[in-house]
Amino acid sequence: MTDTDRGASRDTRQRRAIRAAFEAAGRPLDPNEVLELAAGSHSGLGIATVYRNIKMLLEEGWLTAVELPGEVTHYELAGKAHHHHFHCRACGKVFELNACLPNVQKLAPLGFQVSGHDLLLYGACRDCSCP
Repeated sequence: MTDTDRGASRDTRQRRAIRAAFEAAGRPLDPNEVLELAAGSHSGLGIATVYRNIKMLLEEGWLTAVELPGEVTHYELAGKAHHHHFHCRACGKVFELNACLPNVQKLAPLGFQVSGHDLLLYGACRDCSCP
């Protein structure tokens, strides 16, 4: 086995650990959350490797970016139906909302045509709001 083969195999194991972290979480993750979750199944995983693999998974179309105003970018599995997000201000976690506002076009000023929208709710998640 050459050094190149070993590197490719190491990258594969790291990428598998990162993929598994996203699949297990079932919600958008930031790179530090990915590191924390993936490090349990792949010791020696570093933040630079997480960022590099997230970039590759974005390029492959396996992940998509979730932009939050004033926050680090989160990432989630690609290919999901239109949905929105909830950001817990207490713990920082981001969750998916499986609902959308009906008749969004009616919210726009007269004569405007809506071509898309994003909705982000803020507050405390179930874990942070329960005593």
